[in-house]
Amino acid sequence: MANLTLFTFDWVPEMPRGFVRDVRVRWALEEAALPYRVASVPFGDRGAEHFAHQPFGQVPWLTDGDLSIFETGAILLHFGERNAELMPTDPRGRSEATKWVFAALNSVEMASLPWALLKFTGNANDTPAWKFLDDFLRLRLKRMETVLAGREWLAGSFSVADILMSDVLRLVDRFDGLAEHPACHNYVARATARPAFVKARADQMAHFAAADAARKSQGT
Repeated sequence: MANLTLFTFDWVPEMPRGFVRDVRVRWALEEAALPYRVASVPFGDRGAEHFAHQPFGQVPWLTDGDLSIFETGAILLHFGERNAELMPTDPRGRSEATKWVFAALNSVEMASLPWALLKFTGNANDTPAWKFLDDFLRLRLKRMETVLAGREWLAGSFSVADILMSDVLRLVDRFDGLAEHPACHNYVARATARPAFVKARADQMAHFAAADAARKSQGT
């Protein structure tokens, strides 16, 4: 690969730290032992250049030479096309990994993210809306429990699909949402025990801690 640069925010509030999605890209880069650099973009002032690379003003995005890629699923598939550490090389394995990449982002995260946002904000109240979201997530977790009870990793060997699915479920686990789903919980524990994840998360936390120190020294 050409020169890889991962773009993320220069700073975020305490609550989302460790879960900002650049951790998924960091994790993949560490798994594949690919050299990369991290560049920061302002959290509070998202200008035209930011939107030119990420039209929704989010992070992360990645540059690989003259390529600019946004969305973590697209970035991880980009890596998987070139690295056997991240994607099976046989057609059946690649098909398995690819479909679980999309399942993580479309079928599971669409249920887990609104649920987790209400947990984050303290608005997970006894309301019909909350019950709907909770029931929706429980149904998705029930299906994933059946899948994960019978396998270590989603596509046979560890792949980008596991980075995405375990990170999606990790956010649910943060709020004890996997307590009744031991296969899902154990899968997350297995994935996050990998040295590449441990380093990726530590690096993200260190990145934002350094931003705190810089803001403090500047009196902001």
